[in-house]
Amino acid sequence: MKRALITGITGQDGSYLAEQLLDKGYEVFGLVRRSSTLNFERIQHIQDRLTLVPGDLLDQNSLLEAVRTARPDEIYNLAAQSFVQTSWNQPELTGQFTALGVTRLLEAMRFMAPEARFYQASSSEMFGNAMETPQRETTPFAPRSPYGVAKVYGHYIALNYRESYNLYVTSGILFNHESPRRGLEFVTRKITDGVARIHLGLADKLSLGNLDARRDWGFAGEYVTAMWQMLQLDQPRDFVIASGSTNTVREFARLAFECVGRKWEDHVVIDPRFVRPAEVHELIGDCSRAKTEFGWRAAVTLPQLVEMMVRADLERLGRR
Repeated sequence: MKRALITGITGQDGSYLAEQLLDKGYEVFGLVRRSSTLNFERIQHIQDRLTLVPGDLLDQNSLLEAVRTARPDEIYNLAAQSFVQTSWNQPELTGQFTALGVTRLLEAMRFMAPEARFYQASSSEMFGNAMETPQRETTPFAPRSPYGVAKVYGHYIALNYRESYNLYVTSGILFNHESPRRGLEFVTRKITDGVARIHLGLADKLSLGNLDARRDWGFAGEYVTAMWQMLQLDQPRDFVIASGSTNTVREFARLAFECVGRKWEDHVVIDPRFVRPAEVHELIGDCSRAKTEFGWRAAVTLPQLVEMMVRADLERLGRR
């Protein structure tokens, strides 16, 4: 039985990945921070099949102990301060978690499990104001937020540990991936939750920022499959994972309101508070390398994804 350690197991990606690894027969360990408000909602249905170990990306000793306890064959580093807007308000904390946290976990692996395989969650936000479209593994990084900068550090420190210590370390440069488990602070989930509230008579307006920002959106449940596939290759490489199509926030909102037979123009208002200090205007990924090397491609379309999220929020709010 293979053993996997997942940081960020209580998040969107961590919960989907844990499900899939359990289905494959893995023994799954999840790193959890001590907190007064632990939220196990996303893993509640599988929690009795997991082993949760205490640890914190800010604390080296706790990571050494967590890796020693789990004795993992595979390590998936999905934990981070992952909300771009928050990174502007808490840039130093974002750097500690999202950048230096990767170094601490790699050090724990190097000393406690050097034969393990390591997955680093890189991000399309590293491309920022990209110099080419679509973006691929060779596209230069030009991050436009403290979060993007921290992710670039994490990406390059992972590469350096791979090449300097001969460790199996790979990074997945995932473009935006959403689901009903996405946090409410992210614009996609904010939209689908808002649509559900408006349709159920719990709200009338939905406040958004830049409607012209374009993103490459896919379904998180498919994207975590690519993480596992990367670690099954003979040699570690970095891969872009993306749908290969791009749409505006406006289009996402239109599709969401159409799910309940409404027009977005009747409910959406622009609030300058939700506009980033430095905006990333367009991201679209080219995942040709992943298609060639392990046959991955996105199957869930944007309309299917939006409907999935709206229906889930309608069901959730309707039960209250």
